Amino acid sequence: MAELTEQNVGEEKRRRRSRKGEIRRAEILAAAMRRFAEDGYQNASIGDIARDVGLSLPGLLHHFPTKVDLLLAILAKRDLDSADFIGHYRADLSGLLKGMVEIFRRNAGMIEVIRAFAILNAESLMKDHPAKAWFLDRATEMQQHIAATFERAAAEGVIDAGIDGKSMAAELIAVMDGLQMLWLRDPDRFDMVGGLEAYVIRLLASLGLKE
Repeated sequence: MAELTEQNVGEEKRRRRSRKGEIRRAEILAAAMRRFAEDGYQNASIGDIARDVGLSLPGLLHHFPTKVDLLLAILAKRDLDSADFIGHYRADLSGLLKGMVEIFRRNAGMIEVIRAFAILNAESLMKDHPAKAWFLDRATEMQQHIAATFERAAAEGVIDAGIDGKSMAAELIAVMDGLQMLWLRDPDRFDMVGGLEAYVIRLLASLGLKE
């Protein structure tokens, strides 16, 4: 019985350490996002990130051995968060378009995160950037998903069969990226959510779909 008790105590200590480690990792990721938003990935100092969370550099490197590891962890978390949210809006074309507005509405409440990803997205165009493949895959997947939704709606007779799904996907992404950039430049004056909502209403009407 004593051995079992010692084993339970040991497991509880490991769980506490694990929870503490998860909290610390989340703090580091949040600090890194702020630094990336302010300085960009290339210019952000991992030493500054460590100081932001009250860690020594070796203490931070215990959790993330390199700045690339830190970046990839941020991207992985973003993938999970986005997948959980976007999954609610994949039923049909109308749902997808309205879901894009809801994504913008959510994004409007976390400007630092969106700014950091916009900066990383632009930086990823540079040769050999560690996030280049991630942003390329993300853009390709988004285009394919939106195009497939349009094509399915056309095949089912919901919209005109002559509508080009790939062209519509490119147009929608361009509108979203443009509105987001205008908002990031002047968030107090520009309403990106209202801008996208108005565009979606016009698009639904032109497709013959109800709001």
